Amino acid sequence: MLTKASVTQDQVAAVVAPLGEAVRVEPLSGGMFASVFAVDLAAPTGSALPDGVPARVVVKITGADTSRLLRYEHGILTTEDAAYRAAHAAGLPVPRVLHADLTREHVDGDALVVTFLDGALWSGRELDDAATAVVRRGLGSFMARLHRITGDRFGYPARASDLAAATWPDAFARMVGAVLDDARRWGVELPEARVRDAVARHRDLLARVTVPRLVHADLWPGNVLLGGDDLATGDADAGLAIVGVLDAERSLWGDPLFELAGADQLGAGAVDADLLAGYAAEGGELGLGDGTPGSGDADAWARLSLYRAYLACVLTVEVVPRAYEGDWVEGYAGTARANLLRLLDELGS
Repeated sequence: MLTKASVTQDQVAAVVAPLGEAVRVEPLSGGMFASVFAVDLAAPTGSALPDGVPARVVVKITGADTSRLLRYEHGILTTEDAAYRAAHAAGLPVPRVLHADLTREHVDGDALVVTFLDGALWSGRELDDAATAVVRRGLGSFMARLHRITGDRFGYPARASDLAAATWPDAFARMVGAVLDDARRWGVELPEARVRDAVARHRDLLARVTVPRLVHADLWPGNVLLGGDDLATGDADAGLAIVGVLDAERSLWGDPLFELAGADQLGAGAVDADLLAGYAAEGGELGLGDGTPGSGDADAWARLSLYRAYLACVLTVEVVPRAYEGDWVEGYAGTARANLLRLLDELGS
């Protein structure tokens, strides 16, 4: 099973020492391969915390062992670092990076220290339909603002990653090739020839994406923080808003349409109309019409199907190295595999 880095409070304190003294270290629920802590800082007696350093920070640590990671996950904390820095510089509500420690002097892995954001996770709130629509429009707006940020290379930005290239077709082909390699390594059967054929036959469509744009690629409700005057009731008129977006570790430079696949990773049909409305209200255009397959630009839908197929491959493969357990696993993997076959049919492969 994929295991997180084993980290003591003293090790966390050593990581944050350049910023201040750790007076309280509290474990937080993290992802599948990261250990996450909230840390309260204090300045040494007679001094103050450095300018811009708050009294509470978050420390995220990934283990050095990459043997059970998929290829795109190698060096993943440096991806999160790069994405946060770019998005924060653009004024988006993401954590601000305070310190990155890749020396492995204090912990057996990479460490990132960021600001703590207040808010309630969207995934933990019961919202009525009107409030949900407000949040989904807000998420669409966030996406459009994020996609204004451009880079100089396509693919995953992790320092350890070779899944990047000067063009989007080349970067995406490397990404797909990597997950197919992962599948063979872990003994997961995928329709490899059909997947490769779909990517090759749609190369010209992918080539229409000429500007690398920042894509979060994991904007599900568990990574979105909400704030407002009355979160308890979910009243849409109570100032409900997105106040933070977390976990940018899967970010990449690519096609904005990839964002929609990442935000609904088991989805294969229509795209939420409120999400598209929020995107359009912020001046963005994705070419998907009203979100119903068949509306809008057929080429945009084909590109979205390619990205959904790629993520279906990722979801199908990761079940094995992560050793998922529980009654939900069979349905999860089965849905991902069924989606993949459906999407390949739609792509004519």
